[in-house]
Amino acid sequence: MEKLSYKLEVFEGPLDLLLHLIEKNKLNIYDIQISELLEQYMEQINIMQEQDLDVAGEFLSMASRLVQIKSAMLLPKYEEAEEMKKELSGQLIEYRKCKRVAKMLAETISFDSFCREPAKIRADMRYKRSHPPEYLIPAYLAAVGRGKEKVPPSKEAFSGIVSRRIVSVSSKIISVMRKLWGGRTVQYSSVFEDAQDKSELVATFLAILELIKGKRVRIEGEGDECSLTMIGGGGKQWKKSD
Repeated sequence: MEKLSYKLEVFEGPLDLLLHLIEKNKLNIYDIQISELLEQYMEQINIMQEQDLDVAGEFLSMASRLVQIKSAMLLPKYEEAEEMKKELSGQLIEYRKCKRVAKMLAETISFDSFCREPAKIRADMRYKRSHPPEYLIPAYLAAVGRGKEKVPPSKEAFSGIVSRRIVSVSSKIISVMRKLWGGRTVQYSSVFEDAQDKSELVATFLAILELIKGKRVRIEGEGDECSLTMIGGGGKQWKKSD
């Protein structure tokens, strides 16, 4: 390998020196020849010591690392050496990328220039884009609609629910029992004739179900011929109301 002229200030550390040697001697960074690289690296360390330069500990630590890898490769099973070599290659590849990015940034940044702080300029809030008229109306209506979604509903929206008459099932039970008092038999449909709305129809139907469940009335027949009859004629527990 060709001898290199070495200057300490050129290299920032052992990785920088190794990368320089690899590029100078056109070595494969993905498959480093450790023996060849170690020889050239140690030669540079010797030159530094001959010139009475202060050799940093990290340079000597890298030298011992290269020696360790080379020694491990001499063993019959050198899987560990391959792992150490891959780790070193990965560090060198990453360092090379960082160095290239630093060089690109250095070309765009100059420390000889002065930049003042940005002036406080009042923002222009006017909307300057232009749109066809046929697009503006649908956009406005969509924006208005989204705004109304966040407004609480008015009281009128609940008028159809809250304003309905509430009919209790208990009151309809009494009404049905009055019609059947004394053992009378009435048609099933006649019980619903006096209902004024759906609420009263539903309450009457539930009342009949409760009476059948409590074995107070029975239903006989089928279809339109169905009839309701009180069981036991009313009993003493029921008192007819006026």
